[in-house]
Amino acid sequence: MRKRTHHNNELRLEHVGQTVELLGWVSKIRNLGGLIFIDLRDRYGITQLVINPEKQDKRIVELAETIKNEYVIYARGTVIERYNKNKNLPTGDIEVEVEELEILSESDTTPLIIADDTDALEETRLKYRYLDLRRPILQRNILLRSEITHIIRNYLHEHDFVEIETPILTRSTPEGARDYLVPSRIHPGEFYALPQSPQIFKQLCMVAGFERYYQIARCFRDEDLRADRQPEFTQVDIEMSFVEAQDIQSLVEGMLARIMKEIKGIELKLPFDRITWYEAMVTYGSDKPDRRFGMELKHCNEVFKNTAFSVFRTTLEQGGDVRAINVKQGASKYSRKAIDQMTEWVKKYGAKGLAFLKYENGSFNGPIAKFLSAEEQQELVTLLDIEEGDLILFVADDFRTSCEALGALRVHLAKELGLIDHNTYDFLWVVDWPLLEYDEEEGRYYALHHPFTSPKPESIDQLDSNPDACLASAYDIVLNGYELGGGSIRIHDRDLQMRMFKVLGFSEEEVKERFGFLLEAFRYGTPPHGGIALGLDRLVMILVGATSLRDVIAFPKTASASCLMSGAPSTVDPAQLKELHLLIQQEGDESSKKV
Repeated sequence: MRKRTHHNNELRLEHVGQTVELLGWVSKIRNLGGLIFIDLRDRYGITQLVINPEKQDKRIVELAETIKNEYVIYARGTVIERYNKNKNLPTGDIEVEVEELEILSESDTTPLIIADDTDALEETRLKYRYLDLRRPILQRNILLRSEITHIIRNYLHEHDFVEIETPILTRSTPEGARDYLVPSRIHPGEFYALPQSPQIFKQLCMVAGFERYYQIARCFRDEDLRADRQPEFTQVDIEMSFVEAQDIQSLVEGMLARIMKEIKGIELKLPFDRITWYEAMVTYGSDKPDRRFGMELKHCNEVFKNTAFSVFRTTLEQGGDVRAINVKQGASKYSRKAIDQMTEWVKKYGAKGLAFLKYENGSFNGPIAKFLSAEEQQELVTLLDIEEGDLILFVADDFRTSCEALGALRVHLAKELGLIDHNTYDFLWVVDWPLLEYDEEEGRYYALHHPFTSPKPESIDQLDSNPDACLASAYDIVLNGYELGGGSIRIHDRDLQMRMFKVLGFSEEEVKERFGFLLEAFRYGTPPHGGIALGLDRLVMILVGATSLRDVIAFPKTASASCLMSGAPSTVDPAQLKELHLLIQQEGDESSKKV
């Protein structure tokens, strides 16, 4: 087997005159009037080889003429100073004059260009992912991911954490999304579930006395996908005993500060800002606010308390809210057609419509302008800091809808108008979350984080009598409009956990069936504990400037949760189904297909 003396990013002018041996893939080959140049690539970089017919053996020249892109080759030669230097290449001052050449593996013409810029469709990239991963940009992403993981492990080991692996084959418990189920061959009719998170097991690690646990954990959720969501993902899972929320937050701040320092060369200011969930919603319309630009939401109820505009008046009479954003200098940028498109945008978030005003030539115009009194107009100018050429957009609806619809529009417009500084990394904590949310359709409460999140101490007495008023001992870490991670102080008292299950509508039988082993563990001395889970994929995506998790995961799934490369999911042999005691029912067919 051929061995190399250097990687393809190492050679510099100080190596001139040395004999070196190199291995790699042919990135580019050029025949310029007899001289043959080959760019040899490995994951470290590129070195230019040169074959000179006047100096090299005829056999080497003839072999070089047969080489094509993506061939794997071995080359031995002498490092010489390059005549036409390439300042964009770390090895651009030298080249290697080839004295021995060998083809180790040939390649067909690849279905995509192996370069940072490729014209391949995403379907092609995912089908031939092993070729896509040869592209330097994706290799840099995956290597940076590895480096970040290394930093995290070192940091947590320095802080006395123990890395513990938790089961992949476990039981189904409600975590907020659908489980991926695995049928058991040994136990007919019974199923394992792939973990949505290691939540219960990491709490049991605290019961076991390990005090400081972490895991780079694989998690699985069968939910609708998007650019920043995959069916299987990786999270940095942390749990600590005998701590308060501030202890966990300080630990995570230090870890993220180290990552930013070592990866980006950026010194973060600690501690991070903290804002309440309510403040985030009313100011930015999101529980994961992007604060890199202005255009904050303004509450307009007081302005319109006596309004003649029936839409606003009816909303206020029904206990709703009127909120607005000021799109600076937007009056001339957005036509009525464009505003109609914005209206369709907010409807996706449940809003009934979008009202607007333009402030031009010192006065308001637009469909609702005629309904505004002089007093209302002046109050709007003051509240929204309205100036000549501004566009004011309103959503009138219930609290959540008015916040979320206008908040989503705020981010959409900021991207469209180029208001976001992509060189800024704005970390913040969102704290004081509601403990529960009520589902009108199902007529029951759901935990806003998960059922094991502790109420804040001052809320515990209200858990049974006034659950809507309860706040959670929960905290989310947010970066540039993305939820980077979420955590909480957990319930460690068995009786309080039973009360929480009861509020969530679980019967005693359901609690015993689903969580009996956790509650049993709580009988034997459970320390106060809390933790957090951070999305590793999402963190890497933000730091490399990608727009999709697929660019930072080696073998990702499509938006339909399929793998174009391997063909997963797929049908299986009927014999396998028989072993698992399964029957397949065809869609729309009431009868089952026996196997």
